[in-house]
Amino acid sequence: MTLTRRTALQLLTAGSMSAQQRTPVRKPNFIVILADDLGYGDVACFGGKDVATPNIDSIGATGTRFTDGYVSCAVCSPSRAALLTGRYQQRFGHEFNPTGDKQDEFGLLKTETILPQYLKPLGYRTAAVGKWHLGFKDGYLPQDRGFDEYFGFLGGANDYVTSGMKDARGLEGEDLPQQRRYPILRGKQEIPEPRHLTDAFAQEACSFIERNRSQPFFLYLPLNSVHGPFQTMERYWNRASGVANPPRRMLAAMAAAMDDAVGAVLERLRAYDLEKDTAIFFLSDNGSPLSKGTGSNGILNGSKFTYYEGGVRVPFLAKWPGKIPAGKVYRHSIVSRDIVPTALAAAGAPQPPGVSFDGVDLMPFLNGANIHAPHDVLCWRAGIGRAVVMGRWKLVECGPDHIKLYDLSVDPGETKDLAAKSPEVLKELRQAWSKWNSQMTTPRWPPRKHKSVINGEALTWEI
Repeated sequence: MTLTRRTALQLLTAGSMSAQQRTPVRKPNFIVILADDLGYGDVACFGGKDVATPNIDSIGATGTRFTDGYVSCAVCSPSRAALLTGRYQQRFGHEFNPTGDKQDEFGLLKTETILPQYLKPLGYRTAAVGKWHLGFKDGYLPQDRGFDEYFGFLGGANDYVTSGMKDARGLEGEDLPQQRRYPILRGKQEIPEPRHLTDAFAQEACSFIERNRSQPFFLYLPLNSVHGPFQTMERYWNRASGVANPPRRMLAAMAAAMDDAVGAVLERLRAYDLEKDTAIFFLSDNGSPLSKGTGSNGILNGSKFTYYEGGVRVPFLAKWPGKIPAGKVYRHSIVSRDIVPTALAAAGAPQPPGVSFDGVDLMPFLNGANIHAPHDVLCWRAGIGRAVVMGRWKLVECGPDHIKLYDLSVDPGETKDLAAKSPEVLKELRQAWSKWNSQMTTPRWPPRKHKSVINGEALTWEI
């Protein structure tokens, strides 16, 4: 039988389409880079005038910058618990930082599922590189919670350098430790680690990308930069020579190391042509504590530990070429709890049975399919410290005698209290908080106290 030219072309086209249909579409990679104690004024693209963060800035320049990006808590461990579960940490009692003599007993509840546990059944390789701070005992460690690989330390803060490292320096001549306060682990095994810690995390993250470039992966990179102790290497200190104030120069030097780490990850993605296949989120776990004059929250009021904007509004960026708009500035409120449902939707995962997320899939909001705000109300609670954001309005409480109301649309620095002038708005926000609070559970461990001065008023927060 003789084929006509048209019939042959039809058969060829059909065969080509069939081959395309048989070729599986690669699932996207996900990278979450979590800075530590990085303030709104510590990143150039968020107004930091004396820090150089070109690689971090590039995520926003080629992706989306969120002006109103929030986290779930003003301290480290609860913020991480909420980010990785996509749920308010008060739902499962992880309200405060685990501290004190029995802190080793506490960890993220095993009944809670975190992002790598959702992704592994979909064929993902998963790794955590950096600070964990979600449990110290077997059963609570990263490789018990869905991570195939782990490199980092388990506690809340660690030394970047030791006294044996050439050209290492501390803030204003502070003595450097002989060994790190927390051991460095590979998996569950303690190992010697002679590298500057931020550099080590960057190299380990790049190694994971290289080794897993042919399959979908999730890399969680919780850097301990720029959390204290304030230590750096001479090469980073020299790069911040334009900053005259020594504490601020130290912060700028530590930020330079962190920015290099981000740049190394971005370069590795480019080297293996993985940029278009990878969604990247960059954010901080909370605002700057303003320790020793190092950090800055820019135009925002308050600091880490507080529920003013400086405690919970952070530098927040996202990039995914062809999916997340490039060069966009997004001004509606989003929150770290949005990352899990966004990633699961992008990976094609079904809604987990019996799980209610407190975040949303951000993609319809970013690509214009949904023009509304992702969240009607965002709430915070840490003992007597409470806050609500509803549209342009923000309520902050620190005990029954400190109740403040702000219009963030014209006053992001929270300088003008409108509680007395807008009692109906105040009532509405307090009712919204009470409704939310009725769905939360009690803390699993007690808080510590932290004193701060906000607008000249001495306050004590529970953390």
